[in-house]
Formats: sequence, structure tokens, C-alpha cells
Amino acid sequence: MTNHLSNRINSLPISQTLAMAAKARELKEQGIDIISLSLGEPDFNTPDFIKNAAIQAINENYNSYTPVNGYGELREAICSKFKRDNNISYTPNQIVVSTGAKQSIANVAMVLLNPGDEVILPAPYWVSYSAITILAEAKYIEIPSTIETDFKITPEQLEAAITPKTKMIFFNSPNNPSGTVYTEEEFRALAKVLEKHPNIYILSDEIYEHINYGVPNFSFAAIESMYDRTITVNGVAKAFAMTGWRVGYIGAPEWIAKACTKMQGQITSGTNCIAQRATITALDAPVSKIQYMVDEFKTRRDLILGLLNNIKGIKTNVPQGAFYVFPDISYYFGKTIQGKTINNSSDFSMLLLEKANVATVSGDAFGAPNCVRISYAASQDNLKEAVKRIANVLA
Repeated sequence: MTNHLSNRINSLPISQTLAMAAKARELKEQGIDIISLSLGEPDFNTPDFIKNAAIQAINENYNSYTPVNGYGELREAICSKFKRDNNISYTPNQIVVSTGAKQSIANVAMVLLNPGDEVILPAPYWVSYSAITILAEAKYIEIPSTIETDFKITPEQLEAAITPKTKMIFFNSPNNPSGTVYTEEEFRALAKVLEKHPNIYILSDEIYEHINYGVPNFSFAAIESMYDRTITVNGVAKAFAMTGWRVGYIGAPEWIAKACTKMQGQITSGTNCIAQRATITALDAPVSKIQYMVDEFKTRRDLILGLLNNIKGIKTNVPQGAFYVFPDISYYFGKTIQGKTINNSSDFSMLLLEKANVATVSGDAFGAPNCVRISYAASQDNLKEAVKRIANVLA
């Protein structure tokens, strides 16, 4: 009966990160000892001060529909956060709270893109960027990068990718899957190119902003010439270990924010009331309250890089943010390991799952077919055991 489904859903790829996570869960249910390094989800508990705010909201009987664009107090808190952390001035009318940053991104794509428009995706990119672009009936154009360039694109590459059909570009720093962080100088150089093309809008996904290890996060909308054309996307999932709470938000030109509110009003309406109240407390708190998680992620990054660098044929860089490493494993292409021929990164990921019982995600899904994504949002013991298994299979 699939021929009765819409072209829209038939053209939509399955999320490879969620597919690998499902496969890992399936094997675990069969009693197989799988170490899952596939999902981008902190393994910490939500901090107690945030949980207590949610409990208080329940006791205060927050249980009614919320405004479509979010509680006024939350939008005020988001404005204060943007000013404090990002040096961007927004008013509450420029803020829209959504059910996760993924919905925020989808809202923006749906209200700005028309069929035939082009969206530039610097690769590697988060898997849902391309899928959301397809849903909006637009076309995505990849700009490739490599581990040798620290997975960054150049102004020259950006200029070459722009056509009369270009409507948007998605930036993501710190980046999923590579952990790459663009510096202020690098973003300003890219902005110089975009200044020549005033009809292109910029979506700046900054969900990992607080998980960085030395290169300060710089927001694209803080560039004066880009402010009126940039939509800043953020949320509380990664930095505050609140993935399941599903709260994301945008800061944008008011006309775009109004359009996103209109779109959301016909899809989900307002975000969960309890999660919103907890998010006010999270954003009002000093960033130092979550530094313990960032410190642990840095320790794990250094640990897994040290272990992977001992395996022949695995090439790494040093990611400056997020909680992923994105090694180039193309050395193994064309080789046969334990009876399995490795033709691409998908074959490599399946080899690790089937033979090492370690779940990763193929770089194909991120527009970087020579790499695999490994999440180090796992215990140090699990990271050590996972890399030991990988090394044994590849030996």
C-alpha cells in the first residue's frame, strides 16, 4: 500500500541516527552486549535545580494550554540569555518556543522556502537539515569539507556554491557531527560573502554552544550586517541534559517569528507547560552551574582521541565542541575484515555493530562519506571497552 502514501513521505529519508539507535536497542533486547555510541544525548541526569522547578510548576497547577510562541516569562528569559551569552538583542516578539530545536528548524524552513529554492549545507551537517529541506520542497546543495581543513568551509567555497536560487544557508557551530567550532574571524569572513547576496537567509544552529573546549562560541547574528537575515536556533537539550523535555527556540526578525508562530499554531500549538517553566529556571541560572558536565565531556574527548589514535588507519582531528569525534576511516575502504568487505562508511558502521557490538553512525548520513560519528556521551569505562572492541576487530 506504499503507493497510496504521499510523494512527500516517500521521498523522505529515515534518520540514520535514530535507525542505528533502534538497531542497537533491538540487539540489546536479544541479550547482546551493545555499547551504543550513536545517539547525541548527554548521559547525565537533568540537574536537580531544574527538576525542582518542574515539580514546583506541577504543584502550582500549570496544566493549561500555553501561548503558541511560549510563555511571556520564558521569552523574556530567552532574550536575557541571548544578551548575556551571545551579545544579541532580541525582544520577546522575536522569540518562538517550540517542541525541540528540530521543530524550530522545521518551522523556519517551512515559512521561508518555496519549491525549487536552494539551501546550502556545509558538510558535514546534521542529518535532519537535508530531510527538512526536502519536506519544504527545496533542494539542498552540499559544500564538502575534510578532516584536513577541520571540517570547515572557506569563503571561496561559499561564493562558488551560491546561485540565483539560493535562499538559505545552515550553519551549525559547535557542529554535529564533527565537533568543529567556527571562530568569530571565520564567521565574519563568511559574512563578507553573504553581504553581497542580500536575499539569502542564515539559520544558525547553536544548540551545542555551551559544550566547547576553548574556542568561545560566536553567534552569527552578532554580526551587525547579518542580524536582520539570521535566525538563531537554540534549546536546552544538550547543555542542560534535557533531551526528553523537548524545548527549543528561535530568535529572529519579527516577521519571521510571526510566521513561525502561525505555522506552529496549526501543527503542535504551544510547547509543554511544565517543561517551559523548568526552562525559565535553566536559562536564568549562571552557565557555571553546568560546567561539571562540560569538564567531563572534555575529559572523555581527550580519552577517546588518545585511544583511537592508537588504531592504524583511523584519522582524527581535535574537535573543539559538542560530544562527538568524526574520524576518517577511508583507509579501510576496499578491505575485507572478518569476511565483510568495506566499501563505504555504512559498511564500516555495520561491521562495528555486528562484529564489535559497538553502535556508531555512518558519515554518509551527514554528507561526509569517509567518516563515522562516534558519540562520547557515555561513561569512560564504556568508551575504553568500545575502542578496545573496535581495535580488536580492525587488527
